[in-house]
Amino acid sequence: MSDKRHIHLIGICGTAMASLAGMLKQRGFRVTGSDAAAYPPMSDFLASLNIPLAQPFAAANLNPRPDVVVVGNAISRGNVELEHILDQRIPFCSLPQILHDEFLRGKEVLVVAGTHGKTTTTSMLAWIFHSAGVQPSFLIGGIAENFGSSFQLGEGKHFILEGDEYDTAFFDKGPKFLHYFPDAIILTSVEFDHADIYKDLDAVETAFKRLVNLVPGRGRIVALDTGESIGRCLAKAFCPVEHYGSSQGATWQVKNLRLDPARTSWTVLRNGTPWSDFEFALAGEYNVLNATAAAALASGCGISKEQIAAALKTFKSVKRRLEVRAQVNGITIIDDFAHHPTAIAGTLKALHARYPGARLWAILEPRSNTLRRNVFQNELARSLAVADEVVVANVFRSESIPESERMDVAALVADVQRQGRHARIVPDADAIVQTVAPEMRPGDVVAILSNGGFGGIYEKLPQRLKSIAGGASGNQSLKASAKA
Repeated sequence: MSDKRHIHLIGICGTAMASLAGMLKQRGFRVTGSDAAAYPPMSDFLASLNIPLAQPFAAANLNPRPDVVVVGNAISRGNVELEHILDQRIPFCSLPQILHDEFLRGKEVLVVAGTHGKTTTTSMLAWIFHSAGVQPSFLIGGIAENFGSSFQLGEGKHFILEGDEYDTAFFDKGPKFLHYFPDAIILTSVEFDHADIYKDLDAVETAFKRLVNLVPGRGRIVALDTGESIGRCLAKAFCPVEHYGSSQGATWQVKNLRLDPARTSWTVLRNGTPWSDFEFALAGEYNVLNATAAAALASGCGISKEQIAAALKTFKSVKRRLEVRAQVNGITIIDDFAHHPTAIAGTLKALHARYPGARLWAILEPRSNTLRRNVFQNELARSLAVADEVVVANVFRSESIPESERMDVAALVADVQRQGRHARIVPDADAIVQTVAPEMRPGDVVAILSNGGFGGIYEKLPQRLKSIAGGASGNQSLKASAKA
């Protein structure tokens, strides 16, 4: 790539693609990109890096002709830019390919993989290494708040990487993480997900088995201590495996967990012996497990438990993970990326613990390729029933999912209602804002659950609540004047 100066990224607003764009620019390449639509936080992130973003897709976006085009995995045949590069024989590659060739060679690669918790765990691991002064490089599928970035190119020997099991590109349907050749991995969970590319759980397990098979004998795997799927994936590992979790047999066992409204604390036992006490500001038992996994891998890389504890105590979070977007008239609005029933249940339980006694709203947009389908309809109803008030929007781009496979939103809502919760369908963001905002009251906590922009609801709902509060204040002033 040393002789190729202009790189264009199709689908640049994906979290990994935007991060790659920043890394390439830092390396001295001229970088441009395009996407169908842009929304925060990645659109803001690209603007901060002064990387030109063209939208929508158009062949003109490839003028002047780039030296190489990186094709995002969301891009398929028929895309006007992709068709142009094929017709014009412009060289192209995938994100994992250029990442490996340009950035991973010569590094000690630490990959965080699993169905849930990858982004947060990768961010924790990167912050631990950074705080310890070892100058890691990292690439995360989200904006790590401690860094204000999703990537860093450090001088140290470690490259910390979120390993995605989703497919690589239109011409390479294998998972991204098989391109990274890790020296060590964290495996947080293995469940069925990405129903658009995996037929069943067995297919998902096969992908993770292949990842495990890439770790050298001198390497290490830190894996959650529960789940038959994880056990099957690890059965033929050639390297040492250490488990973390709450079970007695875990190498790294979580004990004395306290989920308080303002902080979370716990103790980790190593091989049954007290090892270290930890605390941080994050909510949720799942975040404790994420942090314990990061601590275990960091310890194996020579970082002291004191350094790990200090880093975790100052760890903030990741954008769109239990992120407080607004507080209006005593109502707290939370943005969370959760788009799988297991993650949704974990998010809602964490919010109940963080805001005890609050009325908890769950406002869901079925947007991910898994949630748009009916594969998890029963599990999703149980997860949503953790909330007190449930609002479900129509399935995003439902016409692209065959009716026989599509989530039945009416059946989902009826199932939640049978579990004793108030649930309803409200078709889109605008209707939701107009319908539910007047019903909200001080002390409520609102969890907005989507892996996309959700029609701008994150901005529209606070604005509507402010207008309601302003109107109420004005009415009270008018009443007071009338009495006077």
